[in-house]
Amino acid sequence: MDTLEFAERIVESLPFDPTHQQIELIAALARYCSPSIPSDTVFILNGYAGTGKTSVTGALVKALPMIGMRAVLLAPTGRAAKVLATHAQHPATTIHRRIYRHASIANGMGITGVAENHASNTVFVVDEASMISADDDGTVNNLLEDLIHYVFSGVNCRLILSGDTAQLPPPGCSESPAMSRDYLKSMGLRVWRATITKTVRQSSHSGILYNATWLRKAMTADTIPMPRLTVKPFNDVNVTTGDDLQDALDRAYNEYGIPGTLLITRSNRRAVQFNLAIRSSILDYETELVKGEQIMIAKNNYFWSRGIKELDFIANGEIATVVNIYGTETRDFVRYADVELLLPDHSITLNAKIILSSLTSEAPALDPELQKRHFESAINNPELFAPDTPYPSRLTRLKTDPYFNALQVKYAYAVTCHKAQGGQWDSVFIDMGMVKPDALTSLDFYRWLYTATTRAVKKVTYISPGEEISQ
Repeated sequence: MDTLEFAERIVESLPFDPTHQQIELIAALARYCSPSIPSDTVFILNGYAGTGKTSVTGALVKALPMIGMRAVLLAPTGRAAKVLATHAQHPATTIHRRIYRHASIANGMGITGVAENHASNTVFVVDEASMISADDDGTVNNLLEDLIHYVFSGVNCRLILSGDTAQLPPPGCSESPAMSRDYLKSMGLRVWRATITKTVRQSSHSGILYNATWLRKAMTADTIPMPRLTVKPFNDVNVTTGDDLQDALDRAYNEYGIPGTLLITRSNRRAVQFNLAIRSSILDYETELVKGEQIMIAKNNYFWSRGIKELDFIANGEIATVVNIYGTETRDFVRYADVELLLPDHSITLNAKIILSSLTSEAPALDPELQKRHFESAINNPELFAPDTPYPSRLTRLKTDPYFNALQVKYAYAVTCHKAQGGQWDSVFIDMGMVKPDALTSLDFYRWLYTATTRAVKKVTYISPGEEISQ
């Protein structure tokens, strides 16, 4: 089958008539999958919200067997993988699960290096690639470099990095390295790029998409204008004030459920404030942890997934529901709880130890001072170590200590945008109160607002955006 015929098969697999941009993208993807393309070539697919890039990806996946190739779908987190699998109608998993070797229970926790890629004639499609950092995350090596090494060590394998450059880049980065042509070329790769910007869903019916499209276009202006949020005549866009927020959230919880509703704010401090207010004023929770509590994992953890075949690790940003609480305790000012957790993105239930002290921390995870005490308590624990135990041996032994490896968690009713990235919720509330006027026209704020807006599936509610912004 030649390239033109393959492109036609991709088009036939689409559930709709493609736009001109999508036809050009399909032609480029068909050429990229041909045997004539050098093996050290990566494809960057930049597609904005509502442009149909996931639909095109799904059509490509369906057509690949016609040319003797298969597809592997990957994403940075379990939530992002679940969203990708649903939209592409093809199994997807996390990058970590696919590319790393994991230690057995007997040998401790964590990963032991990049696995061998036994695949051949395979196209690896990575969604939400803009989330992939090129820095050491403290647990594994450079994820982007490891991904590239893994994919291209296979026989006749291809790599498509699909993302949205209008979204927030990884923390500490001015742009996403996985979506950067210059960064990938610096790694010795040839780079193909395609960008699709034309929306295929009707903007007149989707206020979420309409506002996201306006924000994305405004980012490209020579001078970024004051944000504009259009509310009327859309049924899926709303504005509320701080005074009316409690009633609005209460209605959303009743209509979409607590797991289907999320409030996105700009800082960990404001997230703590919103979470405490929601728990006390709306949910009537009187203790710091209850059955049914929605919590979010605040730091990658490889300990509690040991022995669970379907779970490679518990990712930063993963949502969990507290099913049972077995007990609590305090050690050196750090409070712990033994719980049973449901991870809905994986449909897995497990027992784990969590750190209660991180629930109200204004840091991204456990407060740095408590983090220090947490480590010192573990490394000097007389129940684990004899006084003459060498320091390197202590570090190795800590890999098996449930206290040291306890999950760091946050309440998950209000989170920062970086924590929400890669996921989708039916109803999303976006905190726009107390934003400094000069920040409103910055690229960072636009990316934040665009990313937050595109987390909503059925309804978005902007909290106190200001009369000059909403109309």
